[in-house]
Amino acid sequence: MNYKLRIKNYLFLPFSLVLFWNTLSFSQSIFEYKGYLTNLESVWLQKDIDAMLLSGTAQNRFDLFIYPMDNATINIGLRNILEYGNAVQINPYFADFVTSDEGYFNLTKSWRERSGYILYSTIDRLNIFYSAETFEIQLGRQRINWGVNFVWTPNDIFNSTSFLNFDYEEKEGSDAVRGQYYFGYTASLEFVYKIDREEEVTSSLMYRFNEWEYDFQMFVGMMEDDYVFGGGWSGSIMDANFSGELTYFRDKENFADTTGQLVLSLGATYTFASDFYIHGELLYNSVGTTENAGGILSLISNRYNAKNLSPAKYSLFGQLAYQVNPLVRLDLSSIINPSDKSFYIGPFATFSVSQSFDLLLGSQFFSGNSSTEWGDFGEFYFLKIKWSF
Repeated sequence: MNYKLRIKNYLFLPFSLVLFWNTLSFSQSIFEYKGYLTNLESVWLQKDIDAMLLSGTAQNRFDLFIYPMDNATINIGLRNILEYGNAVQINPYFADFVTSDEGYFNLTKSWRERSGYILYSTIDRLNIFYSAETFEIQLGRQRINWGVNFVWTPNDIFNSTSFLNFDYEEKEGSDAVRGQYYFGYTASLEFVYKIDREEEVTSSLMYRFNEWEYDFQMFVGMMEDDYVFGGGWSGSIMDANFSGELTYFRDKENFADTTGQLVLSLGATYTFASDFYIHGELLYNSVGTTENAGGILSLISNRYNAKNLSPAKYSLFGQLAYQVNPLVRLDLSSIINPSDKSFYIGPFATFSVSQSFDLLLGSQFFSGNSSTEWGDFGEFYFLKIKWSF
């Protein structure tokens, strides 16, 4: 018996019924859609290699929202992507990597693969949401974000994503069921059950509340092979925002024989009256190293998630941003590993050419000795255009 197929049929059944209902009463239905077309051109200057890699990503995103009845929403998010250039050509595993669907259901389809390009589609949102006065429930592929910080989010045990992946604005979704109950305006209880393609389960119960003008959250559950316990907060100290989150991981199979892992991040933000913005974060990983923290091979072999935000014991992040005018924004960010002395610097400029057309120019510079956390990546240069509809 193919249980995955059976569950998949059950998941699509309510979508089919709602869509059928809408065909019978189209005048009472409400549809909304939005999307965009982007093209990202990249140049990669590899460290210690006299070669330039040129690559591009053309992407079309389409989000459909259907409101079949009061308090109910269906969301379908589709990405059509064309990857092309040298980076595709020299890597025989590139197609397998970009079309790998981490969800329980494989909603990614490769349409055409050649030596220099790959065309594929993926559905990263496919869910039904229903809300009432005191509770809400959401079923299907959805974005679940429990993090309170900007860069490193150890509370985000479902959907952690790297700050460096700036081209995927909406971030990945999870195949999950989520329910939330509200005790009033300042307190709620949320439960999430997620399952991935390896049939590994991440599930947790979170309690949120407000006290002393701070928002707090606490949760307990499991993330794949670990039990997890965590919490976070967000509030203000004078005129600056102060936030933090921590998660403790303990192996389920060897609970009594291990000391576990603590991942902690602290963040602070201050916005000046002149539209100048400054943000900083600190990351602590109790099992991280103070020696050389890896390089490219370490990045590939360790899947990015709330437990593996960085192989280093300590990491620092800083960002300066200035809104020159309503149409131009300048950003400068940096990540530093103080132990192995490697670092990243990323200057970006965003231009709003019109109401629906944006232009981005950016770079990512990585520096350090070989086998350090950031020392083996070289330099990247980007040009991105975006048309929204």
